[in-house]
Formats: sequence, structure tokens, C-alpha cells
Amino acid sequence: MNKLENRFNQQVYQIAVSTIRQFDETVSPIPDILKLTLGEPDFNTPEHVKSAGKEAIEQNYSHYTGMAGLLDVREAATYFLKEKYNLSYDSQTEALVTVGATEAISATLLAVLNPGDKVLLPAPIYPGYEPMILLAGAEPVYIDTRPNQFVLSPEMIEEAMAEHGDAVKAIILNYPSNPTGVTYSREEVQAIADVLRKYPVFVISDEVYSELSYGEPHVSIAEYLREQTILINGLSKSHAMTGWRIGFIFAPVALTSQIIKVHQYLVTSAATVSQKAAVKALVEGINDADVMKVEYLKRRDFLYEKMTSLGFEVAKPSGAFYIFAKIPAGYTQDSMAFCVDLAEKNALAVIPGIAFGPEAEGYVRLSYATSLDVLKEAMKRLETYMKNEKA
Repeated sequence: MNKLENRFNQQVYQIAVSTIRQFDETVSPIPDILKLTLGEPDFNTPEHVKSAGKEAIEQNYSHYTGMAGLLDVREAATYFLKEKYNLSYDSQTEALVTVGATEAISATLLAVLNPGDKVLLPAPIYPGYEPMILLAGAEPVYIDTRPNQFVLSPEMIEEAMAEHGDAVKAIILNYPSNPTGVTYSREEVQAIADVLRKYPVFVISDEVYSELSYGEPHVSIAEYLREQTILINGLSKSHAMTGWRIGFIFAPVALTSQIIKVHQYLVTSAATVSQKAAVKALVEGINDADVMKVEYLKRRDFLYEKMTSLGFEVAKPSGAFYIFAKIPAGYTQDSMAFCVDLAEKNALAVIPGIAFGPEAEGYVRLSYATSLDVLKEAMKRLETYMKNEKA
């Protein structure tokens, strides 16, 4: 054993590579495997955004920017928020450009948490939050939303606050949700804000799927609870720019002035070429997500119909691009065993629910960020598997 092997930060031993990534890598070598695993748009970055990136290279935008990012990017980002969600932020002091929403989450959590603090998480939930909470020496507290069709209610928050009291430093909201696709109406957002306003907690709202809301327009909790909210967003999902790594933090200056310190020591600044492309995406491409959303909606409806006909219980997604489905009775409820068996026997990979916490056991998540033709073939394979295993 290497003599340094046990001398890491003790919190590192509490975390692991995401089960999503582990599972995806495990099944990838299976011949003819069809994967509905990762949450990455199958669309390419819009041409006008790519052109802006090329122009930035030619114009030698290859140097550091300031820690908060280029001012024209922050101006474009605050313009986008104002036009889309009726939110007003000072581009000079209340907006930070980050290396994707992931770094925005990391910088925020490391900035606000002390050892022993508690963070409320509505579960099931994306597994990218807990590791950073643990690295900060804090404790995640999961609120089981299954009894309310995966919708966090004011009563659930009140119960959690009553139980954990002053130890609660923050709550993380993620809507539209990964993995469930659930989002919140204006009335639901306002009701949650009314409860949280009573407590001195940070409201970290990850709204990276905001442009992929079906039906009613997305409503940010920052509209009702600006002074407590740290709003996180980015271009990965809305503009199919996952590899460009552009995210944002919006918050009152009293909060951004502290978070930027952590952001600086994590990454210095976001990539300059990506920032210049982001300006084009946010202004001229303000509605780029609309075309993608039309296609996602068709895919959602197809998958929802097919999955329910096969006996899966599904809360119909109102945003994002995931189907979160309960494995029917009569099949193993061990989601990892179910998904491994499905991949090995029928070359179809979906994510086991356990990746999103114990509350998600017995479920599977399917990403429909792929073509309708691929989804049709996936459902053929799933139907064959379900019939064979039932027999």
C-alpha cells in the first residue's frame, strides 16, 4: 500500500464517482448497446454561436478575463434573465460567469457551508450536490417527495426545519428536475418562497433546465425571494453547449462578493472563447431552445405512452428531458440489478434509480435527449425484455 494512500482529506473518502457515470462506462462495451443514460442534448450548438466562437479565436480572445467574466457576457446574461424570467440583476456586481453550472454549484456550496451545517435536498435528486456538501464537512438532509408526486411542498419544508432547526444553512432546489422532469407552477414557487422567507437559509436554485419547461413558462424563485436566492443557470441544456462549459451565478452583491473568492481559486475564470460565444447565444440566440423543445416534447409524449403501456408508473414530465419510471410489480425492484440485466440481455442502457438516492430505488431514468428513431428502437428492446422476463 502506498504510504500516502490514507492521507487524503477525510471527506474525499466519503464520495465516489457518480453512479450515472460508473454505470454508463460499465455498459458501454456491450455490443450494439443503445444508451439512454447521459443528460446531454443530441442537438449541435447553433451555427451562429459556433461562428462567434471561431471569430473569437481569430480575434485572439485567448487571454484571461476578469474573475467574474467578461462584462459583455454578464450584460447579455442579465438581459436574458430580464427578458425571459422578469429578473433584474446588476451585471457589474450580481452576475458571475462560471465553468458550467457544475462549478457554480461547487463554488456556491464551498462558499456558504461550514462543517456541521445541514443542507435540505428534495429527493430524488441529481447526485452532483451531495459530494460537494460532504467535501465542505456539511450534512445533506433528504426530503422524500414521493408522496407528493415528486413535488416539494411547503409542509415538507416546515417539517424539515422543525426537525433540524438552526443547523440548516441552505436548501437546494432543482427544477425542472433531474431526474423526474417535474417543475413548479407559479403558485407552488410562491408558496415555497413564503415558507423559506421565514428562515435565515440560503436558497440555492439550480435552474439549468429552465428553458426546457413545457406548458407554462418557467418561474424562478428569485422573483419572490431575491435576497436569499443564489440562482444558478447555464447554456449546456438551453443551447446544446455542454462542452463549452458556460454557467452563471446570479445573487445580491453581498453574496456574489463572497462566492467569487471561491470561484477564483477553483478556476480563475471561464474560457474566454466560450464566453464570447455565450454573448451570441444569450442575445441573438435568446430563443434557440424553442426548436429543441418542440422535438423534446414529441419524444416525451412517445416515451410516456410506451412506458405506461408496459406497466411503468410515470409522473409525466413537465420539463427537462427525462422519464423517471417506477419498475412494475413482478420485476426486481433492485434498480441496479434491473438495469444491468436489461443492458446485458437486450443491449439497452437506462440509469438505475439508486443513482439518485435511496428514495429513487425501484425506479429507472431514461434520457430522451436523442432522436425519435433511437427511442423507437429502445422501446422495442424494452418491450422484448419485459415480455421475456415476465414469462
